[in-house]
This record gives sequence, C-alpha cells and structure tokens, in this order.
Amino acid sequence: MAKLLLVDDDQELCALLGEFLSTEGFETTMVHDGQAALDATAEGTFDLIVLDVMLPIYTGFEVLRKLRDYCQTPVLMLTAKGEDVDRIVGLEMGADDYLPKPCNPRELVARIRAILRRVDQTQPEQPSDHLVVDQLELQISAHSASYSNKPLTLTGAEFTVLELLMRSSGQVISKEALTEQALGRKLTPYDRSIDVHVSNLRKKLAEKGASKELIINIRGAGYMLTVSGKLNNA
Repeated sequence: MAKLLLVDDDQELCALLGEFLSTEGFETTMVHDGQAALDATAEGTFDLIVLDVMLPIYTGFEVLRKLRDYCQTPVLMLTAKGEDVDRIVGLEMGADDYLPKPCNPRELVARIRAILRRVDQTQPEQPSDHLVVDQLELQISAHSASYSNKPLTLTGAEFTVLELLMRSSGQVISKEALTEQALGRKLTPYDRSIDVHVSNLRKKLAEKGASKELIINIRGAGYMLTVSGKLNNA
C-alpha cells in the first residue's frame, strides 16, 4: 500500500480527499501547515507528497525548496486554477507534476498513480539498468545520475525525462511522447511541464560542465539529446 502525505490547510477538504484516497487503496497522512509537512517528512517515509501551494507558516514553495535539500520524494503540487506562474515555479523548484484546484478526486488519483508507476519503472527488474551516453551515466535501479563522473541531483520526473532522451540519443522525441511516458498523461494545450523539466535538466547539466547544446529543442518537433552514445546492460 502506497503511503501518501497530503498537505492542505483546508481541513474539511483534506478529510474528504483522505477518505477517498483510502478507498482507492492509499495510506494517507494529513497535515495542515508547512512546518507540519516538514516535520512529517523528517519523521517518516512517504511514497508521494500532495502539496498545496497556499499554506500557513511555510508556503508550499518554501516546503518544496526545503524538502529538496534532503529528500527526492515525488511531489504533486496543488495550484490555484489558472495560476500558470505557480505551476511553472513549482516545476522549476522540483515538483514532479501539478494539478489545479478545485480538482476532481478521480483525476488526483490518476495523477498519483501515474507518478508512482513512473517511480516503479526504476526498479531493478527493468531492462537496461545501466545507461551510458558519452559522459552521461544513469543507474536506473539506484536512481543515480552523473555527468563526467559528477553526481546529478534530479527529481523523479527529471530523471525519467533524461532516461527517455538518453535511450533515444540523436533522435527527436516529441513533447507528446515525453509527457505521456514521463508524466503519465496526455499533453494538453498550454501545458509547459516538459519544457520546465527540460530547462531544469539543462541547468543542472550545465553546472557540471555540459554544453548548453546537449539537449536541444527542435521547434515544432520536440527535444533531442545531441550526443551519440551506447547502451549498456548491467
């Protein structure tokens, strides 16, 4: 049973969502402010965190920033409907996905399961556990990444996007395919999630000495990892 941390200051909504998530087979812990969220993650282990942006004590963004200093647990942000800036900022800070409020509980469950499926795909039984493309290296089961032997700290979504690009190095992957395979959902109009995840990857790779042209955007087509490489099975 997957363990979830639900963080929202609306206690009535939390109770309703918690009850629904329980009927869907999730074990849910509920807290209602930013400090309580940080305390909960320090004291326990969760498979996924559902994090509202508007929280007392620490905002959802502040919680996410502090969380990413010591934890890479997948985070699904709940943002105000129509607040594109909140969504982009959340993704840039390391959230795996977002869902605007008010949200349909069934869609919330679908997003949660999509993220958890993606995390499960990094388990040892998956093929091609060791992926090497030029100076890039991924250990899929260990969820570790490095460039030129320098470790990269990636969120779950960033890791999956990089894996997909590496497996198809030298080939263009459409945003539609990246969204479906990395985020587990269809690409919708004005959805910039993949663009933000790729932007984050570029920044982190550049910090390790990679060229800005390592991942390029082919206008109207998608993204491509420009170096050729090899695939190793560990």
